[in-house]
Amino acid sequence: MFNVINKIGKSYDLNVALTFEGEVEICEHISAGNRELIKKLIDKKEFTGKKGELLKVDFLEGEYLISMAFLGMGKEDEFSLDIYREVMFDFLSKEKGSILISSDKTILTNYEILGEIVSNVNYSFDSFKEKKAKKLQVELFISGEEKNISETVLLGEATDIARDLVDQPANVINPVTLAQKVVELGAVYGFEVEILDENDIERLDMNLLLAVGRASITKPRLIVMRYLNGKDKNERIGLIGKGLTYDTGGLCIKPADSMFEMKSDMAGAASVIGAMCAIAAGKVERDVIAIVPACENAINENAYRPGDIIKSMNGKTVEIINTDAEGRLALADAITYAVRNEKVTEIVDIATLTGAIMVALGSLTTGVFSNCDEKYNMIEKASEIHGEKVWRMPLFEEYAEQLKSTVADVKHTGGRMGGSVTAAKFLEGFAEGLPWIHMDIAGTSFNSSVKWLKKGATGVGVKALYSYVKNR
Repeated sequence: MFNVINKIGKSYDLNVALTFEGEVEICEHISAGNRELIKKLIDKKEFTGKKGELLKVDFLEGEYLISMAFLGMGKEDEFSLDIYREVMFDFLSKEKGSILISSDKTILTNYEILGEIVSNVNYSFDSFKEKKAKKLQVELFISGEEKNISETVLLGEATDIARDLVDQPANVINPVTLAQKVVELGAVYGFEVEILDENDIERLDMNLLLAVGRASITKPRLIVMRYLNGKDKNERIGLIGKGLTYDTGGLCIKPADSMFEMKSDMAGAASVIGAMCAIAAGKVERDVIAIVPACENAINENAYRPGDIIKSMNGKTVEIINTDAEGRLALADAITYAVRNEKVTEIVDIATLTGAIMVALGSLTTGVFSNCDEKYNMIEKASEIHGEKVWRMPLFEEYAEQLKSTVADVKHTGGRMGGSVTAAKFLEGFAEGLPWIHMDIAGTSFNSSVKWLKKGATGVGVKALYSYVKNR
């Protein structure tokens, strides 16, 4: 649905010229009469190229009716890639058919960003609709040598995989069907998949994961993805995504209004799965292990309870405070599995973990916690490349005081104050001293703030994790 060309060999429903404010240029290949017509329309409409300003012109060029648009990007000295994303998404979201985009300004022909935006515009969750959304066909004209857009297209495709998994309802995606889907994706994109069922999980003493999922009719699965293509065999990157396919809150049941979007509580898992598709298909030269603890937090007579004490895979006993803080329990055992069984040398976990991070940062920014400055800087840079905003949160040792238990090694929550920090602090205790990053995407996994994304699942983290793994 997106391509970059250096020769124009067909007609389009709309030809779009991108311009900075006060720098409007008219294509020299247009006849003199039509150039004069366009100049007069520009003057009449007082079009200058302000940010988001649009002027559409229809004219006959020989026997062909040409539809042309001038789209403003604002002042050149105030331009940013986020402005480019915002303006292009807003414009393309209102268009249909085939579109040719061009500009005499190189900075406005950023094919990587434009490809990202076309993918955002074209994504539609219409699996359950009789009428399917029509895709926009966009081509970008850049003179000179051909551009390789394979990575741009792949990242869009991988992000859409994550979006679709998140948008699927919980009666379609559960721990078992999610595992089956990953097996299918591994075969298509080129990574190995191993699925551990509830019996395997029990043999491994992953009691935290088992406890969260034991009340559901659909039992937990540990989804292990392996892609081993690294030149440095002393490096093995661990990616871990929270895979709560639905979260009722357990015995600490959520209010009805809070449950509606809980199908998205596996967005961290979806991001890791999408990233693995891109990493493998892109033949990135790294060894990567991705793990998803997939389970459903439900309610029956076997549900785990506040006050229970459960022994984790790494041997720590955990006092359960609130059964709606289930994600960190599943992740804790998954982190231990990654460290001890897969021998990873670093960990990035990504999860819709806390409402507290939304109180702190809203739905625009992902909160990131790390015990390693170098690794944090890498994930920050990888996120910025793709317009995903992150903010580093504190991990002061004093926060661990809130997790002290009088009856077990640790409590799994530390109270309302600093809730996102104490949740991260709990996870850090299972990283066993390895470089570790925790990305809390509770606010950013489902869009309500980003101006270049539709409402709904965002696939946040897919591109950032890919770039984090590749660009080191």
